[in-house]
Amino acid sequence: MQSDFNRNNKLDKLGITIASVCAIHCVFLPLLLPVLPLIGLSFVGDHTFENIVLIISMLAGFIALFTGFKRYHRKMYPIYCLALGGIIYSLKESLGEDFHPYLIALGAGLIIFAHLMNVKLCRSCKTC
Repeated sequence: MQSDFNRNNKLDKLGITIASVCAIHCVFLPLLLPVLPLIGLSFVGDHTFENIVLIISMLAGFIALFTGFKRYHRKMYPIYCLALGGIIYSLKESLGEDFHPYLIALGAGLIIFAHLMNVKLCRSCKTC
């Protein structure tokens, strides 16, 4: 069981990293947008790139959280938190640019918090 926890823990760390990088990307993108084509990274400013990163983050998150749920703690609230964070993050385009920074921070924060809860719950499992 210990190797399963280590594998699950790595997925949680990956999810935390992806969500953090995604949030940093969204916050600093307006400042870097004019420079990106000059250094060959114009794809980073594309909405398709953002959506792909969000999908990868959510997939890694659901795999890690479902594994933790099934094998260790049987608590659903990290999965709910991850889903809510993904929904809020994906709504940032439809609610207007005035709300972007707040929705990015809230969505990414909930995704990161879901992974942190999962790690804590998996570590505190007494039956494992």
